[in-house]
Amino acid sequence: MAAPDSSPDLPLIRLWKDVPAFETDDDECAFWAGHQIDARLMQMSMHRPDVRESTTITLRFDPRMLSRIKRVARRRYLNYQSMIKQWLSERLEQELKE
Repeated sequence: MAAPDSSPDLPLIRLWKDVPAFETDDDECAFWAGHQIDARLMQMSMHRPDVRESTTITLRFDPRMLSRIKRVARRRYLNYQSMIKQWLSERLEQELKE
């Protein structure tokens, strides 16, 4: 029996190099409507920081701002702390490019 999210008749993408560059959003949509990502590829692509390299810090937020952040995170089905780390990481990359 196939996994609930997989379809036996859609070709599996097992390597990222097999995903073409798309000219338009419609091209990308059409491609993904006919293909699926192999679960192992997706799992390998997820960033997992080494817990030993993690440092705990304390940030103070205005309660209303924190409430808004949590609301955004819930809409995205994310943990609000993970979302904040993602935002910080994205901004850091942006700053380093400039």
